Amino acid sequence: MKNFHPFHIVDQSPWPLTAALGALFLTSGMTSWIHIKAPLLSVIGLALLVLTSYQWWRDIHREATLQGHHSAKVMLGLQWGMILFIVSEIFFFVSFFWAFLHSSLSPNIELGMMWPPKGINPFNPLQIPLLNTTILLSSGISITWAHHSILENKFNQAKKALNITILLGAYFTLLQAWEYMEAPFSIADSIYGATFFVATGFHGLHVLVGTTFLLVTFLRLKNLNLSKTHHFGFEAAAWYWHFVDVVWLLLYSLIYWWGG
Repeated sequence: MKNFHPFHIVDQSPWPLTAALGALFLTSGMTSWIHIKAPLLSVIGLALLVLTSYQWWRDIHREATLQGHHSAKVMLGLQWGMILFIVSEIFFFVSFFWAFLHSSLSPNIELGMMWPPKGINPFNPLQIPLLNTTILLSSGISITWAHHSILENKFNQAKKALNITILLGAYFTLLQAWEYMEAPFSIADSIYGATFFVATGFHGLHVLVGTTFLLVTFLRLKNLNLSKTHHFGFEAAAWYWHFVDVVWLLLYSLIYWWGG
């Protein structure tokens, strides 16, 4: 007998298991790549994660768009899930800021009792970092434009605005890669290099994930899978992108400007 209720009991799925295996292979493979120069396991892990993400997103898209399983109750649960995920991400970055502030406010004798440590030539915050700040702030404006366009059923404008956001995200990634190649210090240069590259590197990874998230949303918008009243996939991507913006502002203010 079928139960009529507003909740969605998901079908059994292999994707949580394959995602966990992919993450295990990727992290273990990175270790073997660093120590014994064997990248095969990390490549397998990355490929498994990419394939799992595609299949899992495909299933969720089918549940939401074609099968109509995402009722108001389900949408509320998804919203809270995304909020809690972003809260966990906030604490993830708090650890990096904590490490940077702890070391910069009380540099020990090994650092020469000074910050930045002796021999470290930090980036000029008025060059690429400022340009990247402008890019991400502009992308925050364009994704807000896309959201309002969806709410007003102006889908052509929404596609233009979302396309601009994706291009700005890709531009930011290219500039950060260029900055890394031109860096006058490395991740091995004391606590400064370690905290700088770990914090900005993980932010860059989040920009790549967010750009992919927006690209999937753009394809759904192009295929008319989103509407004025049913577009949480876009909202989740927008929330995530605004989070990435705020983290970059803190990174720029603390690490590039104040800490440099």
